[in-house]
Amino acid sequence: MTATPLAVNLLDPHSLLSSFGPVGVAIVLFAETGLLIGFFLPGDSLLFTAGVLAATPATNAAHVPLVGVLIAAPIGAVAGAQVGYLIGNRAGPPLFRSRRPRLSDGRDRAETYLARYGHARAVVLARFVPVVRTVLNPLAGILEVPVRTFTVWQIVGGVVWTIGVTLAGFWLGSAVHNIDHYLLPIVALVVVLSLLPILIEILRGRRESGSTEEGAR
Repeated sequence: MTATPLAVNLLDPHSLLSSFGPVGVAIVLFAETGLLIGFFLPGDSLLFTAGVLAATPATNAAHVPLVGVLIAAPIGAVAGAQVGYLIGNRAGPPLFRSRRPRLSDGRDRAETYLARYGHARAVVLARFVPVVRTVLNPLAGILEVPVRTFTVWQIVGGVVWTIGVTLAGFWLGSAVHNIDHYLLPIVALVVVLSLLPILIEILRGRRESGSTEEGAR
């Protein structure tokens, strides 16, 4: 008797959507934004892919209902962020005693965001940066960012991020005929673009560090 292979690949947006549809989007975004273990999940690419597939004909086996995604995605992202904040507020600093380099880097960048942009802007901007959007929510709880401020702006950021990225995918899917045939390279491009903010922050940090060292000489 042969083992049955795993039907769902958590890192493959197409696999997640074909298996769970809009409900899968809500679950993944909840885990990515609310639980530190979800930092590896494909938030941006999942939303964009959902938008692309929503633009395919309803008769297409890969079709995803747009309205369902536009409802489920913000719910998952908003609920996840609020849970992440509460976990950080209750669990405190031990939450970040992790040896995973990506989480440590994400924590440092999240702290930089909060210091540089202030609570409101940092909470909104973090939505668009992988790993940072996972780490900032519990970090905000640990640092006791006012719950009202955090809640208002994480809702704003969650709605803008999820609906904006989904509709961008839907627009592209509507503009390009048979776009589902080119889904893999498109998803790869979205992943690269989603990592650009991290690269920009790293380069900016190195430039500022170099300027500080030169000034100290």
